[in-house]
Amino acid sequence: MDAMIERRIMQKITEIPKLSARRVNAHKGDFGKVCIIAGSIGFSGAAAIAAKSALRSGAGLVRLAVPQSILPIVSAIEPSYTTIPLAEDSSGKISAKAVDTVLKAVEENDIIAFGPGVGVSGGVKTVLENLLRLEGVRLVIDADGLNNLAALPDWPGICKASLILTPHPGEMKRLWTSLLRKPMPPDREAVAVEFADAAKIVLVLKGHSTVVADTEKIYVNTTGNPGMATAGCGDVLTGVITALCGQGFDNFDASVLAVYIHGLAGDFAAKDKGQISLIATDILDYLPQAFRDTC
Repeated sequence: MDAMIERRIMQKITEIPKLSARRVNAHKGDFGKVCIIAGSIGFSGAAAIAAKSALRSGAGLVRLAVPQSILPIVSAIEPSYTTIPLAEDSSGKISAKAVDTVLKAVEENDIIAFGPGVGVSGGVKTVLENLLRLEGVRLVIDADGLNNLAALPDWPGICKASLILTPHPGEMKRLWTSLLRKPMPPDREAVAVEFADAAKIVLVLKGHSTVVADTEKIYVNTTGNPGMATAGCGDVLTGVITALCGQGFDNFDASVLAVYIHGLAGDFAAKDKGQISLIATDILDYLPQAFRDTC
């Protein structure tokens, strides 16, 4: 892989970006207005975890847009974010009728995250397609957002948004097959570099030694542990990335700092709880310590 990086003139990043100290007279508008579009019936936790993670990662204002039937649930989990009810279909997933509400939310926020717990459906895919067509919008896509994306033919051809994609290996395989239509290399760095270049996006390929790549740079993460192989862990990462984008980092630097912080919080949690008993909300609880030690 090193030869490929050199041939492509890829810059291998090892230094972790830092957050600047907050001004004494700072206000919440200085630290980003973020909107997370997430959830469906049975998956309210994914939405709440992502939004709480964005709050713990320094976002000034977090709005959580969810199907209207689960809004009371996610509102009760955390009072510090606000909520937006979205039209839903008969199965409790976001409906195509939610497009206008979503587009209004985009206008009112600095960064959008899409995907945790949304499920796969025609309505969800329609909402995502409308987001992709918005020029200048910064969009983090995770979880089922990625599975809906893989079902959109030639999505880079319609995409005007600035994207961060955060697949785990299974989601990566679906994205690779749908876009490149050839065997996926076994080397994770090679996969990340080629896909990021083909799609012109920032790719966060999750797993052991998470890889972050864009068209020019690559970073391989050094934090994290096997205890983080648990449901909801990726939703925490989505919130961290989204919050850091809202605080002024570009897509690549936000992703690098986020995966480092996320893994470090997981390491602190594993030291206290043990890897076997570690759950996603433990990682949330240790985000403050990870930020203190890093930034």
